[in-house]
Amino acid sequence: MRKFIWLPAVVLLIAGASCGDNKRAKNFNQQTKVDDDALQFFTIANEANIAEIKTATIAENNSKNPRVVNYAKMLIKDHTDNRNEMKKIMLDKYVTVGDTVSVEHKMMADSISKLTGLAFDKSYMNMMVKDHQQAIELYKAQRQNTLKTLVNFADKSLPKLQAHLDSAKAIVASLK
Repeated sequence: MRKFIWLPAVVLLIAGASCGDNKRAKNFNQQTKVDDDALQFFTIANEANIAEIKTATIAENNSKNPRVVNYAKMLIKDHTDNRNEMKKIMLDKYVTVGDTVSVEHKMMADSISKLTGLAFDKSYMNMMVKDHQQAIELYKAQRQNTLKTLVNFADKSLPKLQAHLDSAKAIVASLK
C-alpha cells in the first residue's frame, strides 16, 4: 500500500515541474510569442533572404563582370548571415515560416537566368536596387514593433541593407 502512495506523489511532482516550464508548454502548444505584424515581417524577410541568395548564386555563375560577381558573393554571405540570425530569433519566439519563394520571385530569377552579358548584369543589378529599397522599407517599419528583439534585429540589419542598395546603385550607374 505504501508504494501506491508514493507513485501518485511522484507523478504529480513531475507533472507540476513540466507545467511550470513556459517554453516547453508554449512550444508544445505551437503558440508563437509574436504579434501578426512580426509574423508577417518574418515571413516576408525570410522569403526575401532566400530570393536574394538564389539570385545572387545565379549572378555569381552567369556574370562576367567582376563587380557584379563580387556583389553577388557579398549578398550570399550577408543574406545567409541575416537569415541565420533571424532563424535564432524565430526559434526563440516559436515562429515557423516556409523556405519557399513566391511565384513573383521565382519568375524574376527564371527571367534573369536566361540572360547573358551586359543584359544580365543590368537586369540583375536593377532588380537588386528595387529589392533592397523594399527591404529597407520593410526593416524600417519594424522600428515601431513592440518586440524589442525584432527592433534590435531590424536596426542592426539596416546599415548592411543600405550598403547593398548603395553598391547596387553604383554598379548600375557604371554599366553601359
